[in-house]
Amino acid sequence: MKPINASLCVLAGASSYGIHASVVKLGFAEGYTVTEITGVQYLFGLMMLLAAFLFTKKVKVSLKQVLSLFGIGALLSMTGVFYGLSLSKVPATIAVVMLFQFTWIGLLIEALYMKKWPANKKLVSSAFLWMGTVLAGGIASSGGFNWTENIPGILYGVAAAFTFALFLFLSGKVARGVPTIQKSLLITFGGMLVVILALQPSFIREPARLIDMGEFGLAVAVVGTIFPVVFLAIGSPHLDSSITTILGAAELPAAILSAMLILHEQVTALQMMGIILILIGIAIPQLHFKTMHSGKQYS
Repeated sequence: MKPINASLCVLAGASSYGIHASVVKLGFAEGYTVTEITGVQYLFGLMMLLAAFLFTKKVKVSLKQVLSLFGIGALLSMTGVFYGLSLSKVPATIAVVMLFQFTWIGLLIEALYMKKWPANKKLVSSAFLWMGTVLAGGIASSGGFNWTENIPGILYGVAAAFTFALFLFLSGKVARGVPTIQKSLLITFGGMLVVILALQPSFIREPARLIDMGEFGLAVAVVGTIFPVVFLAIGSPHLDSSITTILGAAELPAAILSAMLILHEQVTALQMMGIILILIGIAIPQLHFKTMHSGKQYS
């Protein structure tokens, strides 16, 4: 797969995860809880992937590959759990900025793994992403926030950033020869295990609750599990992990724009400026791809 096509797949996955935030808010408006929403998201996602798995290519996977994919799924679901805990402790503007520290954390993880300093374009891209996140996240409007009195919420946000950075880093490196649907199914199953153990959704005790959440469950599973996991499974093996991390930043602009279109929330000029900076940060490595690809090189 060409780098630009792989990049578009990762962008689609990240953007879908951004839209997921607006769908979750619609669920809150219907009276669903965080545990119910997260639980039904993974359960319905798992069921849809299992149905697709029956009609798609399959290969024999080793126990090591299965456990590795379970671990990747666990990282993604842990990101949701930590982010939810952060949101319960600090304002959303602070929580989202903490989460989006995954951009530089991802670059650091790859630098340690490769034992090589990131290319200048990646560092410049990371700077644009960081500045854009601060503006788009609305942290400028969170005056008076006491950082020392809200350390637990901040640490939860950083934990979410770390697990998400690890998820993006590992998603393209584990079980590369496993077909997309089979790989996505195992990742989602790993995430489902964490959700059941950590959150214990109410539908475990009241299965009839699933009928009430049917339509919503399908929607939140598609944008929160199916698209992100499948598109990342397609695109990330063809990109280095730092590029996958940078492209993952598309989640925030997608979240803001979907909130404006779906929830009719107001977007400030500073937030729009932040979105533009993030898009510039995402575009910088793609210019690098174009140059390297034309010279029949890729790194």
